Amino acid sequence: MTIVKSEFALALNQVATERGISVDDVIASIEAAVLAAYKKEYPDIFEEEMTAKVSRETGETKIFKGEKNITPPGFGRIAAQTAKQVILQKIREAEKKTVAIHYRSQVGNILKGRVIRYDGRNAYLDIGKTEALLPKEEQIKNDHYQVNDTLIVLLKEIVDDKFGNNRIIISRNDPKIIEELFKREVPEIVNGTVQIKKVVREPGERAKIAVFSTQGGVDPVGACVGQKGIRVQTVTDELGGQEKIDVIQWNKDDKLFLMAALSPAKITSVELDTVAKKAKVMVDEDQAPLAIGSRGINVNLASRLAEYSIDIVQNQKKPEKKEADAKPEDKLVNATKLEIPPEVKEEIK
Repeated sequence: MTIVKSEFALALNQVATERGISVDDVIASIEAAVLAAYKKEYPDIFEEEMTAKVSRETGETKIFKGEKNITPPGFGRIAAQTAKQVILQKIREAEKKTVAIHYRSQVGNILKGRVIRYDGRNAYLDIGKTEALLPKEEQIKNDHYQVNDTLIVLLKEIVDDKFGNNRIIISRNDPKIIEELFKREVPEIVNGTVQIKKVVREPGERAKIAVFSTQGGVDPVGACVGQKGIRVQTVTDELGGQEKIDVIQWNKDDKLFLMAALSPAKITSVELDTVAKKAKVMVDEDQAPLAIGSRGINVNLASRLAEYSIDIVQNQKKPEKKEADAKPEDKLVNATKLEIPPEVKEEIK
């Protein structure tokens, strides 16, 4: 005998299959919701416990007190409306769960998002299957947000809000976004020939990335910069075009690495205290501004990259004398410690 299933049974099974919802779970939720609706509509007190039963085939709902059917006339309309609300709620919950699973596996990756609104503090982006939040503290200060603008973002984390809903947090200022952008642009990083050791940045202003080659004959800096600077420029453009990126070759020799980290300044010499992790760096007078950088940004980033507290010491030459009158000691170079603003020095310790 052929059994023809009702529209309710077909719809229920289709929803369960497509959304990954348990039919038993949906039926149990409908019964609980219908019973709550009945008690609200008919707030009588019964000695015996009441139950609701939903037919899997027809969707017909009945209320029982013990074994007795006490379903009021016309209650079917209330039951049908309640069942619909429960199913829709279950669908929403299943979709949220599916979206969370999909994006949880992408935490730490970069993706494109389209700005759908900006409230003056936080930006909200459409990232494909759902909406993501770009909080103020994860933004680049020079960024401006217009509806429909497309931005590259880092999927930073998934958290639960106060209502128990999943909230996807994205970032534009996390150092990892630079690492991921270089991975996208530099094949040598993907195949393991070039490794990224560390990234530090002052978002929107300057960043330093230390790279290392695992294969002789491969220039890690050149690979990341690209022909005529095309690769590093692409990364810069994705970050808004204002953030200058210094690509530095990592070196296991702390002194050599620190000298490279202070690029573009040319360093005369370096004295290291490897125990206290302090460095005294000697530079010529004309190189001091480059070593320190605007508002101390260059020395700050170099300090974080090399993991040394840095004091910049400036070489100063005495006024030149005529060769005939000059004494040997007059030709010596004196070293004077360059004063760095206290707030900058505190930051780089």
